[in-house]
Amino acid sequence: MKSFFTFFLILSSAALFSQTHAFYTTNKDSSRFNLTLEGASHFASLPLKCLQQEYPNKTSHLSVSDSDHLRTPKQMHPAFYGCFDWHSCVHGHWMLVSLLKKFPQMPEAAAIRSAISTNITPENIKGEIDYFISPLSRNYERTYGWAWLLKLQQELIGFNDPDAIRWRNTLQPLCDTVIKLWMDYLPKQTYPNRTGVHPNTAFGLVFALDYARATKNTAFEAAIIKSAKQLYLKDKNAPSRWEPDGTDFLSPSLEEADLMRRVLAKPAFVQWFNAFIPLASLQHLTNLPVISDRSDYQIVHLDGLCFSRTWCMKGLANCLPAGDKRIALLRKSAIHHLNASLPNVASANYGGEHWLASFAVYALVSE
Repeated sequence: MKSFFTFFLILSSAALFSQTHAFYTTNKDSSRFNLTLEGASHFASLPLKCLQQEYPNKTSHLSVSDSDHLRTPKQMHPAFYGCFDWHSCVHGHWMLVSLLKKFPQMPEAAAIRSAISTNITPENIKGEIDYFISPLSRNYERTYGWAWLLKLQQELIGFNDPDAIRWRNTLQPLCDTVIKLWMDYLPKQTYPNRTGVHPNTAFGLVFALDYARATKNTAFEAAIIKSAKQLYLKDKNAPSRWEPDGTDFLSPSLEEADLMRRVLAKPAFVQWFNAFIPLASLQHLTNLPVISDRSDYQIVHLDGLCFSRTWCMKGLANCLPAGDKRIALLRKSAIHHLNASLPNVASANYGGEHWLASFAVYALVSE
């Protein structure tokens, strides 16, 4: 059996924690992270506080009339109105399902089941569908929120639990709506969005492809692969040294690589990766971002960047050939980024607390 080493994180805020907490373990070569029950319980507490917290709320709603403008977040999105914005509420649900599946006896299990059962009902999901099929809302949450919705459903589909079965059956019509919107959009997307925030094309396609494969939706999978190759296959020399922008929570170059490792066979991917992110550029991406003000709702995005870099670096290291010197670099940097931001997931500031736990958990559980 492999030996394990526990990484301890100190949370010292007087309002939060004053003792040492072990959130995860890792095996000897740092190729795999293992979330602990203590970590799961801590992370679960954060979305449980906000899944049904309606305000403050950033709706990103396009109003078409005075009466439409006066609708509340819960009236527009009866299932996913909490946690500041739609996508954060969705990935809060994903995180809770993921934790419940991994730790069914966790102390928060009953509260998780109650919260999700309250939100994911046939009536609420019908209200969500009605919003998305409105002519001026067809690009709402494209593609970041779409991606997290499918990630939530993928987690539910892999969970043999009576509540999970009921939730996924209820949620599927909304997922079908989003998949249709995505299938309509893919042939029209001439250029990728290479931003480090929500519209990033590669991030969305990663989750969409994972879902398509998990559900054996071969038509959706083929469309995603075709689009990914058209958008990214010829890319070389990513401007990684320009990263990060001041509000990034995604690395445009690493997210693209994370997609293409799924799209290409391993030898073809390694050849593509060599040309796309040369070693000097990769080394630049191992530098931690400077986060000057975690009370700023945009600057705190950079904590999320630490987590997204972690999951990308971990995944890339796991698909490089044995003996590649970049493996050690990527795994060391993945842990460095993870440990830098884990103590700040619970910062007593809503700007980070409403969403960062989901990123932390995905960084820990992703392959």
